[in-house]
Amino acid sequence: MTARDIDPRDRAWVQREARLVDISTEEFIRRVIREKRARAERRTKPSDAFRHYFGPEHGVELLLPGRLGQRRVELAKGKEA
Repeated sequence: MTARDIDPRDRAWVQREARLVDISTEEFIRRVIREKRARAERRTKPSDAFRHYFGPEHGVELLLPGRLGQRRVELAKGKEA
């Protein structure tokens, strides 16, 4: 992977930070990416938070909405006309 047109100040910051922890710039960037991905994967999604507080274990049944917020029409079974 190659990154082009990086701001010289950003490049200098990455190099300085890598030097401070005594690793290569490439390894520093790998670690930053890995850390960012791990944080993103741990982030709670709004749907998970909603389910936690309002899910079936709390006495609320969540119904999935129909397409475009419309409910499916169900015809009652009975005499045919």
